[in-house]
Amino acid sequence: MRELRLIFFGILLVLGTFQVASSHGGHPLSRIAIGKATYALNDNAYVKASPAVVGLKGQNSEWVTVEYSSPNPSVDDWIAVFSPSNFSASTCSAENPSVNPPLLCSAPIKYQYANYSSPQYKGTGKGSLKLMLINQRSDFSVALFSGGLVKPKLVAVSNKIAFTNPNAPVYPRLAQGKTWNEMTVTWTSGYGINEAEAFVQWGRKGGDRTHSPAGTLTFDRGSMCGAPARTVGWRDPGYIHTSFLKELWPNAMYTYKVGHRLFNSTYIWSSEYQFKASPYPGQNSLQRVVIFGDMGKDEADGSNEYNDFQYASLNTTGQLIQDLKNIDIVFHIGDICYANGYISQWDQFTAQIEPIASTVPYMIASGNHERDWPGTGSFYGNKDSGGECGVLAETMFYVPAENRAKFWYSTDYGMFRFCVADTEHDWREGTEQYKFIEHCLASVDRQKQPWLIFLAHRVLGYSSGIFYAVDGSFAEPMGRESLQKLWQKYKVDIAIYGHVHNYERTCPIYQNICTNKEKNYYKGTLNGTIHVVAGGGGAGLAEFTPLQTTWSLYRDYDYGFVKLTAFDHSNLLFEYKKSSDGKVYDSFRISRDYRDILACTVGSCPSTTLAS
Repeated sequence: MRELRLIFFGILLVLGTFQVASSHGGHPLSRIAIGKATYALNDNAYVKASPAVVGLKGQNSEWVTVEYSSPNPSVDDWIAVFSPSNFSASTCSAENPSVNPPLLCSAPIKYQYANYSSPQYKGTGKGSLKLMLINQRSDFSVALFSGGLVKPKLVAVSNKIAFTNPNAPVYPRLAQGKTWNEMTVTWTSGYGINEAEAFVQWGRKGGDRTHSPAGTLTFDRGSMCGAPARTVGWRDPGYIHTSFLKELWPNAMYTYKVGHRLFNSTYIWSSEYQFKASPYPGQNSLQRVVIFGDMGKDEADGSNEYNDFQYASLNTTGQLIQDLKNIDIVFHIGDICYANGYISQWDQFTAQIEPIASTVPYMIASGNHERDWPGTGSFYGNKDSGGECGVLAETMFYVPAENRAKFWYSTDYGMFRFCVADTEHDWREGTEQYKFIEHCLASVDRQKQPWLIFLAHRVLGYSSGIFYAVDGSFAEPMGRESLQKLWQKYKVDIAIYGHVHNYERTCPIYQNICTNKEKNYYKGTLNGTIHVVAGGGGAGLAEFTPLQTTWSLYRDYDYGFVKLTAFDHSNLLFEYKKSSDGKVYDSFRISRDYRDILACTVGSCPSTTLAS
């Protein structure tokens, strides 16, 4: 029996190792052997892109038709979009000494095989593609390569394609500020502080407008911690601006647009957007929260198709956009866009979520693919960030942390208190983060904010993901050792995680024991915390262990997201929706009074008092 058990866990170990590799893997752009590229320009080959000028009506994305021809076509031929358009040796940096002789020193923004939409290409040598370009502060060119991705040979280069104003302010993203009545607006542009003044024009819907200045940040190649972010993945990020809109009226509607005043007194404006201000902490109103992790980005044109990201990521985004009128705030809890050191992909991601992030606060948490890099203070010594080591996430998005390099924070939304942990830094007892978590949980007034939610990227609670089952911990090793007594003491209702790319819900649980036999309707005290994995935002799915645990109530090997709806101080609805159709596949309700929160449970009150 012991030998059979060892064999079984050996199989689990192999499967677990495979699953980690297949769920995360390398970025599709990393498949291109950029350093081995050579010239093979052919006068009889061509690439033509049209229109050559895009964004004539102020739009920040546009479809471009690419036509190409080769006298020696092959199924390995591929089409790549580069930006800036000049990607020759003259633009190579000393950071890339391995490229010799230098031809390509930067990765393309996207690529696709030449026969993707032209199956006759190998026979005729002619093909065409429809590609989506977004405004990324520079011009573009399209190149045809032979030799596959491993031995790329440059065959032909297109004309240049450019947006009418490549520096325009783009992709605004809202986030809650450090106080309940403050909203922040972050956006990207090509205007530095020596070229223009950045600001937001905003006001109550239908009312007067005011101007709020914006701070401007950027970073250079030296801010990256390693390759590819520091080498072939590097691309100028432009300038990231953040403005703070203060003293908002609770639940009031506001309109805004971001802009730049050039020093010749001309103004450059974005489109106009609107948002609803956050409710006052404790305010009794309908409040709806969406939570998920590990979504990633993908291309509407099918470029860089990889690891099942495409349809799942776009489906999740599409479902949120479709239901946006019924969403008040979004939490994307780590593994944001899987750029993995290819900086251009952050622009692609902010463009993808613009309809959501420009309308409701888009709060993020730090994941391994944002932060981890050896020797940089990460709790884990792997290379999942591709050399970004947190810089992109910390700069491209605002979070109300005291120090964004330490990505933990709390934020209030009406009847909710959210305590957001950073699992890429140490959370164990005695650490700076542990003290923050305890303060966040202890400082909430549960009579006013009864719904206490803990969020983190890696699973610090419970998961049946196969690679956790192999460890025997069913969670991040050391994950709940220090924290479970805090969840229990302060009566955290729900803890939600990403990292494992599936959906799972537990019973209310404490120390591996279910504290409540209910499954779908909880009345009164939970006596424990419900743990949820919501890591099916879009990245390749992760298998469950075949082992059955007593605490796992619902598992789904599919893509989806979680929605919390607080109707009042006593009634909360939890729903799990699939990204494919937006329908509810798992749900439960909590109904209780304030006295139920005050009641003692195991680990939440002293066993004796002086009075007793």
